[in-house]
Amino acid sequence: MSRLSVIIITKNEAANIEDCLRSVAFADEVIVLDSGSSDGTVEIARKLGAIVKVSDWSGFGPQKNKALALATGDWVLSLDADERISPQLQAEIQTVVKNDGTGKDAWEIPRLTQFCGQWIHHSGWTPDYVLRLFRRGSAQFSSDLLHERVVMADGGNSGRKVSVARLKSQLLHFSFPTPAHHWRKVEQYSLLWAQQRHAAGKRTSMWRAAGAAFVTFIRSYFFRLGVLDGAMGFALCVAQAQGAFAKYFTLYYLNKTAAASHSVRTPRPE
Repeated sequence: MSRLSVIIITKNEAANIEDCLRSVAFADEVIVLDSGSSDGTVEIARKLGAIVKVSDWSGFGPQKNKALALATGDWVLSLDADERISPQLQAEIQTVVKNDGTGKDAWEIPRLTQFCGQWIHHSGWTPDYVLRLFRRGSAQFSSDLLHERVVMADGGNSGRKVSVARLKSQLLHFSFPTPAHHWRKVEQYSLLWAQQRHAAGKRTSMWRAAGAAFVTFIRSYFFRLGVLDGAMGFALCVAQAQGAFAKYFTLYYLNKTAAASHSVRTPRPE
């Protein structure tokens, strides 16, 4: 019978890891790859029976590939510590694994995210299909330091194309329990996003930052029906706009700082 491995990367996730691990207690193997937690995450994970390894942080994509390399199951389910598997989703996943994928190599899962205590059903957050369940050996994570994704490979010696389908039950995402959590992630993600693009030679302007914020709000609130999420939907769409501004403003700052540094180092012609 096929076996299921769950992989989770963590750092200071003591507030989340217990609920996350209890929701995947049905798995044959649970691997937690920690990158230096100081809040008891490792101890909690070990107490709940997870296989815990520690590794220096190398970015989201590379870190998840390290965790993937530790998995031994036929199927792999990748989770974040702030995500939960509902009983309905558990039943679907178990059916897939029991039937060895029912002819598929990977499955996308619809994710439902909570923002400051309210489930968000619009605003561009729903539907949010994420590829998280896949046959081991058929996929790996992209090398992106931020917003990594599962990259499927061809069917190896079989010569066939990999096949991806979708589950029906939702993956529950408790990503932003308070406004403070949101702002911390905006700061972290904006810097990583800007650093990646700056390293790739991308440039931007303050007008681009302002335009990104404006377009993001209009798209999320009106075209993606954030208005139907009520007052919290409005708050979320504003926050998304601020996040878009923060990304481009940070890139603008890195561009400007690098240009100033280059100007200082370059000798003037005589």
